Amino acid sequence: MHYVKDSYDIAHKRFSELGVDTETAIQTMTHLPVSIQCWQGDDVGGFEKRNPSSLTGGIQATGNYPGKARTADELRQDIEIAINYIPGPKRINLHASYLECNETIERNEIASEHFENWVLWAKHNHLSLDFNPTYFSHPLSQLGTLTNPDENIRQFWIDHGIACRKISAYFGKELNSPSIMNIWIPDGMKDLPADRFAPRQRLIHSLDQILHEKIDENYHIDAVESKLFGIGIESYTAGSNEFYLGYAITRKTALCLDSGHFHPTELISDKISAVTPYVHHLLLHISRPVRWDSDHVVLLDDETQAIANEIVREKLFNRVHIGLDFFDASINRIAAWIIGARNVKKALLRALLEPTDQLRTVENKMDFTSSLALMEEQKSLPWSAVWDEYCNRNNASIGQNWLKEIRNYEASTLLKR
Repeated sequence: MHYVKDSYDIAHKRFSELGVDTETAIQTMTHLPVSIQCWQGDDVGGFEKRNPSSLTGGIQATGNYPGKARTADELRQDIEIAINYIPGPKRINLHASYLECNETIERNEIASEHFENWVLWAKHNHLSLDFNPTYFSHPLSQLGTLTNPDENIRQFWIDHGIACRKISAYFGKELNSPSIMNIWIPDGMKDLPADRFAPRQRLIHSLDQILHEKIDENYHIDAVESKLFGIGIESYTAGSNEFYLGYAITRKTALCLDSGHFHPTELISDKISAVTPYVHHLLLHISRPVRWDSDHVVLLDDETQAIANEIVREKLFNRVHIGLDFFDASINRIAAWIIGARNVKKALLRALLEPTDQLRTVENKMDFTSSLALMEEQKSLPWSAVWDEYCNRNNASIGQNWLKEIRNYEASTLLKR
């Protein structure tokens, strides 16, 4: 494709006029993996052997597009198709409910052996794994998990968290890359509670027990994730942003910021520089909320770009961990992965092509006229030519060529499920 090389050469010259080296930007992309969520492929169902139950915890996967994965093998096969068209480094994010076992295993008894196939598959495909305890869609999660006033139920979920940390560390050791294990619980109240303090005290105590054992950060990193509200917990969420910010700072865990877990006018891009002085590791769950935490497929929109800009401007490459968190069952699920992941990577590349040093220089001189002019003019520079070159070097599809292949896979495989 000579036009790709020709267009890239022109783009390289245009950006160099602003002091931006496109080769450096492409090279830096090799150190910015995106963690791809497994649950997009099967609508957050998982593969537990228990009697199937509806999705709970304020979560909904809407739509009934044909072809969702029914087994772990099918899910891995679908992920392999998707990652062929996503350039650069990738990770896969698993929930505990995606274990593999021929018999029913309770969540407080899961172990590394139930994820051996995932590790072998990750090694074969040169992938790293991240992990999440599954605190929803279970008979004992209906009235609260780590905040539950019933000590036995609470202990069940504490033991689940402890077991999950061991599995996460197993991933890190086997794959030579630390697994980010994110704790999110759906505990809260539909209507106004009289006591908001006691559940949060129980949550602190539960988390402290889960995190009691020290694990080498070379293998495993703990993260805690807040939420504003969910279906059935509209009035009060125990794990609010303020709660987990305080917990992450005092316990030195990572803090997870999810694009959909705040008020509609709040932006996590602005929160990145606000919290990184206090927490060393930051986990970002990038999705697209539409008026609420609806987890639509990520677009290359203003907020996605702003998130990428903050990461790049502050050079947070080793401190910020990027993950996707959407589950759309109304469109081809594999295409959803590809669209969302490519958009995040496009945003990162565009951020790396920003003349940040020049912008800082004029801002420090209080020359906000030049800052605004430069910021707006650089938006129209030929960044897409650099993206095409990046895809070409990584043997990923250029433009929309990937969609034809996904349609072929849909006809040959997905529609026959």
